Amino acid sequence: MKKTIARITPRPAQPHMVGDGFRVYGFIPAAVDRRSMSPFLVLDFNPEYDFGPSEIPRGVGAHPHKGFETVTIAYKGSVQHADSSGGGGVISEGDVQWMTAGSGILHKEFHEEHFSKTGGPFEMVQLWVNLPAKDKNTTPHYQAITKDRMGRYEIPGNGGVVNVIAGAFNGINGPAATYSPVHLSNIRLNADAEVTTSLPANYNTALLIIKGNVEVNGQPAGEHSFVHFTNEGEDIVIKATRNAVVLLLSGAPIDEPIAAYGPFVMNTQAEIYEAMEAFQAGKFGTLV
Repeated sequence: MKKTIARITPRPAQPHMVGDGFRVYGFIPAAVDRRSMSPFLVLDFNPEYDFGPSEIPRGVGAHPHKGFETVTIAYKGSVQHADSSGGGGVISEGDVQWMTAGSGILHKEFHEEHFSKTGGPFEMVQLWVNLPAKDKNTTPHYQAITKDRMGRYEIPGNGGVVNVIAGAFNGINGPAATYSPVHLSNIRLNADAEVTTSLPANYNTALLIIKGNVEVNGQPAGEHSFVHFTNEGEDIVIKATRNAVVLLLSGAPIDEPIAAYGPFVMNTQAEIYEAMEAFQAGKFGTLV
């Protein structure tokens, strides 16, 4: 049985800036509330944009997080990450940074120095993935997931390729270690190609159309639109009307209270206050 589409949301009218290096459109929680997409708390999309050359790298300076994970997916351009756990590195086209904030971390993200000096097209997605209560105080750490480490599913008939970041796609596994069941894949379809996959009915599931136009279970979805499914049915059929890139995200709901304040996501307001006090006391480490 095909998954039922709850809503197809076009790209919002106006972007907002995150720091001075990320020009994003927010889909979660703007287009769909956090409970309907748990464990995904935030989805910010920076569609292709030319920032131009800059001697000073653009981005976001050191700031705290606690209680969840940040996932940055690079489609074009390069991003450099550093955090107070000692994690860090550079990701470029097709790569992913997966940072577990856990008990508390400071991190920063900037355009990579060489990319910043030359400029060029920049395209990224950032997700926030919630942690279950039992894991919210896990030790912070970082996963650098390069494109060559990802699972690779070849779409039959020279239809394209799926790069599997986390979970699985049609039996092919991705390398990311997750704290709750999460499926995350980049689907690259050639024009007129079609791919079918199945996911548990109870998983919260959506597609972000990064490039091109597609049909999803027979309904048209344009470039930069967000397709949110109900918790009915299991099968998803995606057909490209022209070359397309589609981000698939699906996960088992974390059925726990959400208390969120800025960069902290916990289960109670009391835990939010504790997180703020820990940050102000310098317990998240140091990062210049």
